[in-house]
Amino acid sequence: MAFPLRKLELRPLGNTGLRLSCVGFGASPLGNVFGAVSENDAVASVREAFRLGINFFDTSPYYGGTLSEKTLGKALKAAGVPRNEYIVSTKCGRYVDGFDFSAERVTRSIDESLARLQLDYVDILQCHDIEFGSLDQIVNETIPALQKQKEAGKIRFIGITGLPLEIFTYVLDRVPPGAVDVILSYCHYSINDSTLEDLLPYLKSKGVGVISASPLAMGLLTDNGPPEWHPASPELKSACKAAAARCKEKGKNISKIAMQYSLSNKDISSVLVGMNSVKQVQENVTAASELALFGKDQEALTEVEAILKPVKNQTWPSGIHQS
Repeated sequence: MAFPLRKLELRPLGNTGLRLSCVGFGASPLGNVFGAVSENDAVASVREAFRLGINFFDTSPYYGGTLSEKTLGKALKAAGVPRNEYIVSTKCGRYVDGFDFSAERVTRSIDESLARLQLDYVDILQCHDIEFGSLDQIVNETIPALQKQKEAGKIRFIGITGLPLEIFTYVLDRVPPGAVDVILSYCHYSINDSTLEDLLPYLKSKGVGVISASPLAMGLLTDNGPPEWHPASPELKSACKAAAARCKEKGKNISKIAMQYSLSNKDISSVLVGMNSVKQVQENVTAASELALFGKDQEALTEVEAILKPVKNQTWPSGIHQS
């Protein structure tokens, strides 16, 4: 198939003025999180992403114990694209040795990340999986510390990430307007769980940009199925397995259908998906290009939705009990 089919759509991110490619490059696999990835493959994947119009790259010091950031930094440097032509997001507060959202730790974290990424600034710095910390600390200590780094020019915009959707309203209702620019939600805008949709009008009213990750529900919506450790219930796993098998019978690919479902909501600025090979980059961009040209495969989607109906919007617990 010829690449690119058409240039990837750029979507505005809240009030930031940034325009993100509708497909975002999730760099956690560059930290060997899902198996070894050579530096050459990492560099080739990032080059191909740029070639096909991806301008948004997301990482974290937690992925692969800082390896993802280091590898992404090398790959971005090797690609030689001018710094103002791409958007880099990294995170703070979650590390291999645990969670620490203190002002001191996140301030140090930014300098460490910039050194690994070989950058002078990151476009977005996000507090990582805040449901594992104290949300009041995020509001009263972490975000004010990040605002100082914003003033110092080390970060341009501030975000928060996590699984339970209520963490976003808790924080956004308590910080000054404009203190949080973006949220990153995962596993809540895919065929099996679209609960993020209910939050979109609220986020829009706050001027907060929305990034959605894990369109394949961390492997549930794939032919190979999820990893052993996946926290979904046996019922949800088995429904997704049945849906994937049905797609395969009809010569369709459930991952492509899922990716297109997630991409079709324009209020989500970017759909973030992990990539570690040129082939994966091409598949994801093809899914977006075909969606733009031909629209969703409504017949296949309807069948998948029918199979998943009994488990629709089922999630799993994440984080500590917030007092």
